[in-house]
Amino acid sequence: MIVQSTPALHFANSMARLPAARQTPTASPANIADTVRISQAAREALASSNASSSSASNSDKSIEARLAAIKAKDGPSRTQEEQDYVRANDKRLAEITAQGKPPEKLTADELDYVQKAAGFVNTFAYLSPAEKALYDKAVASGNTEAAAGINMIALIRQGGEMAGGANGTTYNSRTTEITAANIEKYFSHSIVDPTGKAQSQFQALIQFLQDNPVA
Repeated sequence: MIVQSTPALHFANSMARLPAARQTPTASPANIADTVRISQAAREALASSNASSSSASNSDKSIEARLAAIKAKDGPSRTQEEQDYVRANDKRLAEITAQGKPPEKLTADELDYVQKAAGFVNTFAYLSPAEKALYDKAVASGNTEAAAGINMIALIRQGGEMAGGANGTTYNSRTTEITAANIEKYFSHSIVDPTGKAQSQFQALIQFLQDNPVA
């Protein structure tokens, strides 16, 4: 008897020659239980971490809001508790204080921040970025007298726009640039100091400007 080769037969023979399918062992109930327990523990740890992060974030926002409310007041309007709160919670103020530098060694931006945070008279608010850079240059060079001269000009500006110059003249202190000529004609006449200290500092600033001309 001759069996004709048919597509169906070829398919059957091919299937017979295929290796038996490998069976994947089924996880035991104990292994499944362990997996569930680990996953549950992971979820609980993540939930706890998220809750802690959320709590910390809310606390930070609360501190920042309180600091902003206190800083909106001037120094005399703040209570002792508010002053203490700022010192205890203002991170940048703490960093500046931790340097242990005297005021004349701080940069213009550091002094500006300290004045605002502590509720002092904010003189540096009326210095331009270029003038603050000039102040920093004087401090970095060790010329504290010239830096003090800039500080006095900042104080004059804090007092108001109109100030008195030489021979009864007036000028706008906040728009008048810090130059050697303007110090001699205007700024040096706006400070009354019988000790002569202020004039000495103005002269130091004039000399500093002449030695360091603005490009």
